Amino acid sequence: MKYDIPEEQAEILPNKLGLTKAEDIAISEFDGFLEAEILLTESLGSKTRFTTEYILNIHKLALNHLYTFAGKYRNVNLSKGGFQFSSALYLPQSMKDFNNEILVKLPDTYSDEKSLIKDVATVHAELLFIHPFREGNGRTARILANLMVRKAGYNPIEFSKIREEAFKQYISAVQMAALKNYQPMTDLISIIFPV
Repeated sequence: MKYDIPEEQAEILPNKLGLTKAEDIAISEFDGFLEAEILLTESLGSKTRFTTEYILNIHKLALNHLYTFAGKYRNVNLSKGGFQFSSALYLPQSMKDFNNEILVKLPDTYSDEKSLIKDVATVHAELLFIHPFREGNGRTARILANLMVRKAGYNPIEFSKIREEAFKQYISAVQMAALKNYQPMTDLISIIFPV
């Protein structure tokens, strides 16, 4: 399901390529995110720091070919399934808080898998809860999670395992970030973490 948005905002977002079919837009977005993940994986190093600027860059690399809003915080309010995401008005402050309270505290290396999973879950849940972009939040968050685990020497997380009933748990885990409760997302990430 796409976002619940006011009627005056088209479901087919205006784009640089003039695409008018949802399937063409989906393919273009998919290609952009795939290319961004490859580029960022190739440039990933031990000194890579995951910051709000880095997150904006993921989004820009993935969608700049398609949208003028790529790499910028959304200026519209969004909801999905009756759940209201952070107000667009407060996004800069929310992302600044996210950076200062969570991202800057991430270590360069991890001595154990459990600590990595906890940090990935916290970052993932919080970023999805804030939902800073007009489009591509989930894909940006998944790329960031994969880059975090790759930096630590692991294979990508198996997000494709989250289906049906597990997806409801996933959405609930994102909503629990409102209470700074990241345990539900930690439990989920533990299940889909690469072995």
